[in-house]
Amino acid sequence: MPEIRTPLTEMLGCRHPVVQTAMGWVADAKLVAATTNAGGFGFLAAATMSTSELDAALSELRESCDGPFGVNFHMFQPNAQEVIERVLANADRVRAVSYGRGPNAETIGRFKQAGVLCMPTVGALKHAVKAVELGADIITVQGGEGGGHTGSTPTTLLLPQVLKAVNVPVVAAGGFHDGRGLAAALAWGAAGIAMGTRFLMTAESPVPRSTLAKYQEVQDAARIRASTAVDGMPQRMIDNPYLEKLEGGSGLRRLFVALASAWRWKQRTGMSVLHMLRTFIAAMRSGDSITQTLSAANAPVLIQRAMVEGHPDEGVLPSGQVASVLDDLPPVVELIDHIMAEATARIDAMPRPQGATAATNKQGDAA
Repeated sequence: MPEIRTPLTEMLGCRHPVVQTAMGWVADAKLVAATTNAGGFGFLAAATMSTSELDAALSELRESCDGPFGVNFHMFQPNAQEVIERVLANADRVRAVSYGRGPNAETIGRFKQAGVLCMPTVGALKHAVKAVELGADIITVQGGEGGGHTGSTPTTLLLPQVLKAVNVPVVAAGGFHDGRGLAAALAWGAAGIAMGTRFLMTAESPVPRSTLAKYQEVQDAARIRASTAVDGMPQRMIDNPYLEKLEGGSGLRRLFVALASAWRWKQRTGMSVLHMLRTFIAAMRSGDSITQTLSAANAPVLIQRAMVEGHPDEGVLPSGQVASVLDDLPPVVELIDHIMAEATARIDAMPRPQGATAATNKQGDAA
């Protein structure tokens, strides 16, 4: 299988510049191991895991794959400090952490001292600049096409802006699913691509087949739209009866759903009422609105209903628009092999100035 070396592969220690993002309830140890063993780089979704679940997942990954992998978390989860300590204790294998609502400069310094790279995901230029100022080693840029919480700027506009503004490797996300996309991202100057929905729709995905069928049925990108009905922030999801019910509900109904979700999340995580209050205050101080803060538990709880319990019409279905052009569930190794073969072919087919030669295996040197 051809290899394309970039700053991303050199820094993360993977063979291919393809990153599997940390989707809550989806990016489990099995999916991360499959990605790592196929030469990509996978992130474990620790943001929706209890500490005991994270311990089990880390143990499974240490046994099921030889390469490095990443861990995703956010500072508002109840066991954030435990996650940080687990990452540091496994720094021989955990090569990077990803986050949105990330740690402060002091914690980032601890990661860097342990040799763990910081690789936040951003959806706006100002957030990319701020992340680098705090010490990020690599930036993942997700354009508006991406799934989950997303901005409004498409990848084709956001990526060049960030590449121009920061001096660290940049990974492109939002709308990528094949080798053509990887070749295009490298041509822009990115060091690789990150994909969520494409990995969600694979043979190793833990998502119940009843839910995956909903993803395979979507053929119109307009059905995968951004809505603020779940937690007050734009989140791209597949249109389904539950989302429509949320959007059409009264403010009182949304408050009831939010309180019910918060209670379920408290029971699952063991979060105390005092901890919930402290988290509420911290979120408000960080700039979140009252609606966003009260509804924070909606996303993990409603996603769990569809992604874990297998009731896609009773929860929400986060998805990138790319789901509308996908209908298969390939094994991860076949997916990555196909991406690399296609990217190599597209790069080799690119017109070049007279006298230039194709140096596919050194494509990343100019990234």
